[in-house]
Amino acid sequence: MEREKALEILNKYVKNDFYITHSLAVEAIMRKLATKLAPSDVELWGIAGLLHDLDEECSNWQEDMSNHGPKSIEILKKENFGNDIIYNAILAHNPLNGKKASNDIEYSLLAADPMSGFIVAIAKGYPDKKIKSVKVSSILKRFKETRYAKGANRDYMASIENTGITLEEFAELSLEALSEIDNILEL
Repeated sequence: MEREKALEILNKYVKNDFYITHSLAVEAIMRKLATKLAPSDVELWGIAGLLHDLDEECSNWQEDMSNHGPKSIEILKKENFGNDIIYNAILAHNPLNGKKASNDIEYSLLAADPMSGFIVAIAKGYPDKKIKSVKVSSILKRFKETRYAKGANRDYMASIENTGITLEEFAELSLEALSEIDNILEL
């Protein structure tokens, strides 16, 4: 599976720059997690992260969250791209469609999706609005503040622990991943 083809598919179905940037952020975190959990599958994990919200603009998920994920799989099959590992990870990142995470890639995508936005929200709260100013301790402190970034599902982020990675290590790996693409994130 090639990243170039995945990017082509992403850009065909997703036009909003926010969702493109978010997809790139989740891809970066997934690649970083794969280097620790599945070193021979970094590309596969990255593609799952890149395409996890493929249906963001073409499904009615706002009305019915159970549609978020299945529509992405439909698109990928139409494009003749992906495999069951990617499909199941994409489905598992939204348990409201009925698919519960059950392995490392699925738990990782479930956790990486909200963590990407959570770290971006923290960075945007800093005077310089830079990812590289964020500290792991800030992520862990804000994690405990349930009124901060309420949309970032703490249970989903904490599910990373099902892979054997602690929340602190996950925060560190995620921050490293996003720091590596800070120019793309413009933060």
